[in-house]
Amino acid sequence: MQRMMKADTMSTPSDRQIVGPVKAPSNTARFVWIIVLVGICALALIAYLVVVRVRSSLAASARQNGAGRGIPVDVVAARRGSLPIYADFLPGTVTPLKTVTIHTRVDGQLIKVAFVEGQIVHEGDLLAQIDPNPYKAALEQAQGQLVKDQAQLRNSQLDLKRYQDAPDAYTAQQVDTQKALVDTNQGIVQSDQGVVDSAQVNLNYCTINSPVTGRIGLRQVDQGNIVHAADVNGLAVITQLQPIDVEFSLPQDSIGDVINHQSGVPPLEAVAMDHDNPLATGKLVAIDSQVNTTNGNVLLKAQFDNTGYELFPSQLVTIRLLVNTLKGVVLVPSEAVQIGPNFSFVYVVKSDNTVEVRQVQVGKDAMVKDQDMTEIQSGLSPKEIVVVNGVDKLLPGIKVEATTRPTSRPTTRSATTRPGGHNPRSLTSDSGQNQGSRNSE
Repeated sequence: MQRMMKADTMSTPSDRQIVGPVKAPSNTARFVWIIVLVGICALALIAYLVVVRVRSSLAASARQNGAGRGIPVDVVAARRGSLPIYADFLPGTVTPLKTVTIHTRVDGQLIKVAFVEGQIVHEGDLLAQIDPNPYKAALEQAQGQLVKDQAQLRNSQLDLKRYQDAPDAYTAQQVDTQKALVDTNQGIVQSDQGVVDSAQVNLNYCTINSPVTGRIGLRQVDQGNIVHAADVNGLAVITQLQPIDVEFSLPQDSIGDVINHQSGVPPLEAVAMDHDNPLATGKLVAIDSQVNTTNGNVLLKAQFDNTGYELFPSQLVTIRLLVNTLKGVVLVPSEAVQIGPNFSFVYVVKSDNTVEVRQVQVGKDAMVKDQDMTEIQSGLSPKEIVVVNGVDKLLPGIKVEATTRPTSRPTTRSATTRPGGHNPRSLTSDSGQNQGSRNSE
């Protein structure tokens, strides 16, 4: 027994040497994790103190600016005016007012081509000449026959006069027969005159003049060829470019506004656009009689003077159509309107040159004389001063140095969306960070 206990006692150190190294690392890991957590808490505390210090510095700077020189901003006075409402990005196709295929109306040899491909020709300009000699001969022949038959008519008329002057020498039957002969000769002369006129017309057709003013296309027949009135292709095609039309589609929910204002003076304005670039300004001239049941659109036509040839036939454009005009509404530049957490607002400059946040109800927005303007339905009165530039550093009650000057820049947007030409500031931003545009409102 003593030997067994001694053996157990002697084996204990060996066992401790095996178990001891396993438990020691566990205590060390716990100690390391405690150190890490303490370090994280310390860093968090330091970050918090830095944020507090920065905010305190910003607040102190704001108080200093309020007590001393104000923050420079650009301002403008709200005004009452008219706001045009456009339907934007309506796909359209440029269509010429007239397209004329030049055909010869008589058969013959093409002896002259008087135009250059692609040139602008005017109504009445010489385009081509058909050999006139056969038609001159036909005219002379018809004229000769006319002269011959006119002589016979005069002779029969003289005989009739003799019969009538000597009633005792001629019977009534002879007089009636002579009258019939005069009538026959008159018919023959009239028929001859028709032949002469027809021959003259054919001779005139040998000279081909432009029926319209426009751009002539590529030549289809070369000089020297024999041409026929039955030819399908013709000699060339003339397309009238001034004025020119654009056909485009309008959603059916806007038809009422268009019809109500179509008969107004001046007519509804249409602007042809290439992406965001205005090409030409015209007027609405026609509305189709029914809605396309396939897409729910109605076809409209606008006409453009096209004085500078800005539009070309079959060109694809987009149309901005004036569908309504809001009159007597309060307007401010769109960049003056900012976004709050649940409302829109503007910074109003008070009489003591400090600013206040004013909640407003916004309406439509559109371009007015190259300036992006927004309708204020409530919350702002005309002649009140609002900040349009420099809002990033503003807080309620801060003093400002106001400079009155226009700051809006032209933008192209749909009339039914919120202003998209600026980055409004949110009331929830501590450092004046810009928010996204209000197009998603």
